[in-house]
Amino acid sequence: MKTPALTNMYWLVKRELWEHRGGFLWAPVITGAIFLLLNIMGIVTAEVVGARHGISFGASGDLQHVISRMDAGDLSQVGTALDVAMYSASALIFVVLGFVVFFYCLGTLYDERRDRSILFWKSLPLSDSSTVLSKVVSATLVAPVVATVAGIVAGIVQLLLLALTLSFHGVHVWQLLALAHPFRVTANMLGHIPLYLLWALPSVGWLMLCSAWARTKPFLWAIALPVATGLLVTWFGIMGLFNLSAGWFWQNIVARGLFSAFPGASLVWADDRIHTGERNLDFMNLSNTYQLLGSVNLWIGVAVGAALIAAAIWFRRWRDDS
Repeated sequence: MKTPALTNMYWLVKRELWEHRGGFLWAPVITGAIFLLLNIMGIVTAEVVGARHGISFGASGDLQHVISRMDAGDLSQVGTALDVAMYSASALIFVVLGFVVFFYCLGTLYDERRDRSILFWKSLPLSDSSTVLSKVVSATLVAPVVATVAGIVAGIVQLLLLALTLSFHGVHVWQLLALAHPFRVTANMLGHIPLYLLWALPSVGWLMLCSAWARTKPFLWAIALPVATGLLVTWFGIMGLFNLSAGWFWQNIVARGLFSAFPGASLVWADDRIHTGERNLDFMNLSNTYQLLGSVNLWIGVAVGAALIAAAIWFRRWRDDS
């Protein structure tokens, strides 16, 4: 049996999905469709140009013969390439998701004050906490779930397109597909959602705080304050004052505050293997990505994000632009 609080949260999140389905639903779906269309156009163009100029991609059976002579290591590399093809279908979708979450968080509390719809919502028996938290859930859970599902579907279609294209050149489709790891790729992508939720909290909290606090132009405030502070810290460093680390500040304050909402940001900032030269897909496996839960950086960000969200709730409750 659902409690009233859970029921309210469910309908508040559903309201956000209704009002922002263009960004939450259609943006990843359309992005995935465009990605697949561009790939189909590229494949058709390559086939037509190759046939027109006598360029042979591989006579019938030649590629299959090459694959049959591969050892286990070579076949593993082929499987990795197929997995990369699946991940690549999600890459553009996740970039779009980052922009959707960024501008959604930046405008969601400001817009309701600008169009005065906040007066209607405050007249309902809904607390400011539940309203703001529903927006946090929408940004950090609903939006990435929809984008991830769209990315998985696009990745599977991308894999099938690649296999179908190679089948015209003598490669056995099922043998090729057997080298890929679609279930592992799917599990990695779905399993990364909870990490995204935690890692994105500082950015989500900061953007929502600016959205709730700024009387006008929240975008400028959200960007200008951390960037100006970063420039000031850099200047202090150049002048030899306070012995502040400008590089640390730009990475852990400015970049975390502005770009943590972009999927994959945790891999860039927190995974040392990326910086030490490891370039295979092991860093995408859940056994590796979930090591981030042991990072102090992650949990400090969660605490800071929670504090910023609490401040956004306070400003929504008391901010009066009348």
